[in-house]
Amino acid sequence: MVQPVNKVKKVVKRRLKFKRHQADRFKRLSRTSWRQVRGIDSYTRRRFRGHNLIPNIGYGTARKTRHQMPDGFQKFLVHNLQELEVLLMHNRTYAAEIAHGVSVRNRKALLARAQELNVKITNPKTRVRSEEHE
Repeated sequence: MVQPVNKVKKVVKRRLKFKRHQADRFKRLSRTSWRQVRGIDSYTRRRFRGHNLIPNIGYGTARKTRHQMPDGFQKFLVHNLQELEVLLMHNRTYAAEIAHGVSVRNRKALLARAQELNVKITNPKTRVRSEEHE
C-alpha cells in the first residue's frame, strides 16, 4: 500500500457554512448561499458582536494542506492510461480517481496499470463490482 510522502495534519478553522444575512427572516432566502452584505447600517457588515460572521481570508486553509484528502493524498482525475502514466513520479503525492464516464473494460486496464505503477486509486471498486454480480 502506498503511503503519502508527508502526512501533515489539516487544520480546518471552520466547518459550519456561513449564514446569509437575514436568512432566518425570509423563507425565500437560502440559509447557506452566502451573499456579501452591503447595507449602510448592517450589523453584520459592521461586525457587531453576537451577529453573523462574515467569510474572510483568515478562514482559509494552509497552502500545504489545501485540497488534501484525510489520507494525505491529493486527488487526480484520470480518464485514460496516458493520464495515469503522469502519476509515475508523483505516486506518493497524488492518488488517482477514475472518472465517471470510463467503461468497465478501461477501468480494469487502469486498475492493473495502477497496481504496476504503485499508484493509489480512490475508487477502485466502482462499476467493476456491479458487473461481477450480473
